[in-house]
Amino acid sequence: MNKFDDLEIFARVVACGSLSAAGRELGLSPAVVSKRLRRLEERIGTRLIQRTTRQISLTEAGQGYHERIVAVLAGIEEAEAFVTRRSQQARGLLKISAPTSFGRMHIAPHLKAFMGANPDLSVNLVLSDRFVDIVADGFDVAIRIGELSDSSLVARTLAPVRRILCATPGYIEAHGMPQSIDDLDRHICLPPHNNDPWKLEGPDGPLLYRPAGPLATNSSEVIRECVIAGLGIALRSTWDISEELESGRLVPVLPAYRGSRNVAVHAVYASRRFLPTKVRVFVDYMSELFGPRPYWET
Repeated sequence: MNKFDDLEIFARVVACGSLSAAGRELGLSPAVVSKRLRRLEERIGTRLIQRTTRQISLTEAGQGYHERIVAVLAGIEEAEAFVTRRSQQARGLLKISAPTSFGRMHIAPHLKAFMGANPDLSVNLVLSDRFVDIVADGFDVAIRIGELSDSSLVARTLAPVRRILCATPGYIEAHGMPQSIDDLDRHICLPPHNNDPWKLEGPDGPLLYRPAGPLATNSSEVIRECVIAGLGIALRSTWDISEELESGRLVPVLPAYRGSRNVAVHAVYASRRFLPTKVRVFVDYMSELFGPRPYWET
């Protein structure tokens, strides 16, 4: 305990009218309460309370001291309440990194509602397919889509990602529907913008397929536009093409196969300890918005 605890004990004794009653409220024995009062009196050099076996009474010094420390304790309580309220409110600048397509399609449309619920918060949303260094680049949180890797950063899963092979009905009519993975060798496949192989899961388990085709690009959005235009077959996330699938502009190819189930949408931030309120409310908002079955899967 510190000297402010001694002040609270003194004030509680005066309010309760006895050492034992104050001790019960504070969870202390009467002996401890008495010892703390004596220590307070020794520190300030005067007697504050006259004690008898049946009652207590304030000395003149004790009366004046009590009037003043009640105001001090009230001020401390008000200050703590202010800090608590402030820490529970999102305020300041929230700097977010997100992949270009996902940020445009599934974060930007929801910022109005999020910022309306947090009027003291301003947002800097940076869209880039570059893998940013959260700490070095000064980001509060990054949205990442992929498989989790070992890292000193903290990651919270916001939504599952379902990826399927797809093409336009026109492409299928012109080139035929593949019936097996091997059939893809005779089709125009659109490699991902990072040129990684397709990580697939099928009837016989996981497999890697390296697509080959006449198009190379550093942009995932270019691949999206080209598959919608009927250029070939691509592996796309349903969050990216749900409207095209629903409208029939794209159709699934080899539906027994899908992208790795380890891929998900994650919120990544520097530390779980002392997580700023502005980061927590954003991550909570997005987690609730997407959920285990995101709205783009309905």
